[in-house]
Amino acid sequence: MDIQTLKSRDRTHKRALLWSLLLVLAGAVLLPTASYVISAVMPAAHAQWQDGHNPRAGYWGDVRRGVVGTTEVRDPGANVLIQSGGQNWRQLRNGVVASVTPWFMAIMVVLIGLFHMVIGPSRLEQAPSGERVQRWSLYERTLHWYTAVLFILMAISGLSILFGRAVLIPAFGPGGFAGYAWIIKYVHNFLGPLFTAGVLLMILSWIRWNLPKPEDWQWIVAMIKRRPHAPAGRMNAGEKMWFWFIALFGLAVCVTGLIMDFPNFGFTRQTMQVANLIHGFVAVAWISIAFGHVYLGTIGVQGGWEGMIQGDVSVEWARQHHDVWYEQITHAEQQTPPQAASQPDPEAKGGA
Repeated sequence: MDIQTLKSRDRTHKRALLWSLLLVLAGAVLLPTASYVISAVMPAAHAQWQDGHNPRAGYWGDVRRGVVGTTEVRDPGANVLIQSGGQNWRQLRNGVVASVTPWFMAIMVVLIGLFHMVIGPSRLEQAPSGERVQRWSLYERTLHWYTAVLFILMAISGLSILFGRAVLIPAFGPGGFAGYAWIIKYVHNFLGPLFTAGVLLMILSWIRWNLPKPEDWQWIVAMIKRRPHAPAGRMNAGEKMWFWFIALFGLAVCVTGLIMDFPNFGFTRQTMQVANLIHGFVAVAWISIAFGHVYLGTIGVQGGWEGMIQGDVSVEWARQHHDVWYEQITHAEQQTPPQAASQPDPEAKGGA
């Protein structure tokens, strides 16, 4: 290749480089002015952007507001593209409910521990003589333990569903928790109606024993003043409060659970979201109060556990904790004719 050819090629490269630099410079100057051209051609779109609004913001605004569309699906709420309440529900469920309710259980455990250390369990003032009186019938004990076992299963599975992602995934791992969650979901869903039936039977069987009586206030005053004896019928005021807690808050848990268990009965998503929040919040409160019930029924009150296991309690226990009830059944036995003495005592059988 001769020298002239090399010089010509060099001049060509220089011109190409110069024109490239000029084009880059021209683009850098002209491109920022493109918005003025666009605003002249599309003034409406330019006005929307100048106001700080995305031109498609109206579409997503309609979606967020739940504007109804058209669909062939006939399920409730199927014609709503996005149900914005789901995001609000998730924030409340994973925020307020999941962060506040664990404190219910923690506070109750601390209170029970302080009570046990400072006041201690209630012990029998007199040694058992061997004489016993029936307190709970076979029907009542069966109903109690049927509901209690289901309550424990529902509590374990429900708490796993509510707090599982935060508590159990770090322990089991994602795969292990997925298998466990699959099982406890069906346990919770299928046992829920059976547990509800037990709660309803308990309310119907024992409501007559839990109506307010004059001695209830005396029992509360005696407990506050730490008097050695507090008058009580078959159910004392503390047991009545536990009963009415089940009757009100327990039924709220059961009803909201059934709403989520059977969504095909026309319930909307919003209804089930509200039911889910009530269900979780009240259920954890119920579990927390149940800690106190379990404590008093086991080590908190000496001799009380025997009644729900074998059905009868010592006469000394009955006199100390339920003196009004003991006097009533004793008086009824004294008034019973000899030929009817072998018949079952309806007062002792309760809801049988």
